[in-house]
Amino acid sequence: MSGPDLRALAPQVIGVLVRRGADFAAAEDAVQDALLEALRVWPRDQPRNPRGWLIAVAWRKFLDAARSEAARRRREELLAGEQVLASSSPFSTVPGADPAGAAVDDTLWLYFLCAHPSLPIPSAVALTLRAVGGLTTRQIARAFLVPEATMAQRISRAKRTIAGERLDRPGDVATVLRVLYLVFNEGYTGEVDVAVEALRLTRQLSAAIDHPEVRGLLALMLLHHARRAARRDDDGELIPLAEQDRTRWDPRAIAEGVAILQAALARDELGEYQAQAAIAALHADAPSTAETDWVQLVEWYDELLALSDNPVARLGRAVAVGHADGPHAGLAALADVAESLPRRTAAQAYLHELAGERAVAAELYRRAAAEATSLPERRYLGRKSADLGAGGGG
Repeated sequence: MSGPDLRALAPQVIGVLVRRGADFAAAEDAVQDALLEALRVWPRDQPRNPRGWLIAVAWRKFLDAARSEAARRRREELLAGEQVLASSSPFSTVPGADPAGAAVDDTLWLYFLCAHPSLPIPSAVALTLRAVGGLTTRQIARAFLVPEATMAQRISRAKRTIAGERLDRPGDVATVLRVLYLVFNEGYTGEVDVAVEALRLTRQLSAAIDHPEVRGLLALMLLHHARRAARRDDDGELIPLAEQDRTRWDPRAIAEGVAILQAALARDELGEYQAQAAIAALHADAPSTAETDWVQLVEWYDELLALSDNPVARLGRAVAVGHADGPHAGLAALADVAESLPRRTAAQAYLHELAGERAVAAELYRRAAAEATSLPERRYLGRKSADLGAGGGG
């Protein structure tokens, strides 16, 4: 069925229902029911105002589900707090925002509600990715590197936790940024293309909140998004950074990202997203892998690790050390990275390839292909293994 994007409309409708007094879990259930009805009705009779239709149907389904007098009293109490919620929303400072829900983008508002103070950050991130980001439980589990069953339990607990809460205290910016970052990465590397939506929401958040880390995340997204056209060939096969055609990178996105980053860094309030953006900017500035400032990249990785001892950052640092100080120095740095970390074997293979140890690299690429979680990555690593193995030597 062509027409409105139901996945994009869903969080907006959830936001409206929550504003009207529905608790989060009940609002999500009602919206899911409304979406099913839309799939049944719209192919033959699409409404002129799809968003309004979904709101009306979802609200009716919520009311149908609220059968007890106690539930009705609770809904009335939440409605009485609507003005308090609107005044504390981050959108109260956005020009043109409509607290009543007619014009405001409820998607970003809902991000803040999911970052509720009663939820631990991992649960808030998981819940938001599921309810607002539109990702499946399996995709979220991949992002968190945990089993799908574990993530399903975490999301269910989060829903139960906020089921009895008044959602009138928006969560903190750090949680929202982490959510947006994970949504962007899933859209950029995964099965669901939500990177553009994450970028749009981060732009809106940056306009609403004067925060250097918000600007850092926006710069990071722009710099990564600038390389998107070069990341796959015409057959959809993966092209890693070192092999990308840099003439296909978007120079306007790079220039915008660098300008935003420079303004954020000038405030001297360094955070992990600014450090990551600085790393991305150095890659974007280099005409080729060989001409990349690897020494400065190592320094920025050290800054990043001082802020957040992230194993993925340690992996990136090891590769940077391999270029700056030689592949064997990179392999020594890789010893600090847990063997269970995804892509560690691929990085190890790459460093052995840089050292000219083709046979060792070929075997490691073969192992890395077997460990890969995506088909394009598995095919690329398999090709690397075959190419190096065919050449012999070591």
